[in-house]
Amino acid sequence: MLLYGTSSWSERTWVGAFYPPGTKPGEMLTQYATRFSTVEADNTYYAIPSRKLVAGWEAKTPMGFVMSAKFPRSVVHAGTGEKPDATKLFDASETAKFLDVMSLLGPKCGPLVMQFPYFNQSAFRSLGEFLARLEPYLETLPKTFRYGVEVRNKAWLTPELTDSLRRHRVALVLLDLLYMPHPCDVELDLVTTDFSYVRLIGDRKATETAGGGKFDRIVVDRTERLKLWAEYLSNLGDKLPIYTYANNHYAGFGPDTARQLERLVEGLKLDR
Repeated sequence: MLLYGTSSWSERTWVGAFYPPGTKPGEMLTQYATRFSTVEADNTYYAIPSRKLVAGWEAKTPMGFVMSAKFPRSVVHAGTGEKPDATKLFDASETAKFLDVMSLLGPKCGPLVMQFPYFNQSAFRSLGEFLARLEPYLETLPKTFRYGVEVRNKAWLTPELTDSLRRHRVALVLLDLLYMPHPCDVELDLVTTDFSYVRLIGDRKATETAGGGKFDRIVVDRTERLKLWAEYLSNLGDKLPIYTYANNHYAGFGPDTARQLERLVEGLKLDR
């Protein structure tokens, strides 16, 4: 089962291009849920949302809708500057607050993703050192949620990482990011639990430059890259649920990227 959506739903330049003209910010999620069945909440990375806000998300979406979300920066990045402070990762109090508010989504709560930054050797000298911190943290998390782990160190895509995530039944997030390899180019089984999670991120700087700060149209042709994803996902899609989210920075307009990928996957199914 393949589910397609976007990273966030609140982009103001989508009004007129994706949302009806005149759509107000408070109406966007309701409108979004008429077009897609899932979304990734990006704003949870920057701050833990209030209970009122999350309850509003639940009320504005229909039964069967799925909202995934990122763990807050205070848990997975730590520190307030650009460089992560490895000594402050995995704050137990912040984790508890985040999971408490996300529980208000009930069955609409999708996977919760730990988006880790690139860690240089001043943060962790090796993958093993990182896992020595991550694994005890994963063991503390309640089993009532599903979790994903995103790493941005390409050298960490090894059996040591995937075996660790399998033991904890946590998904390895599959990325399309400028400096990370495509899953097709990795000689490793990257599926680590009973679902998979894909984030199409792209090259932020190049896309922002091409789009002039607006995200209402495709400005970078990612067709060939999306064909690779379609082939990869179509081979997995009948085996497990796959949550796939397109960022505006991938090609300029997240909704169109998500739909293009869906069309490519469906086309492959018809050809088989």
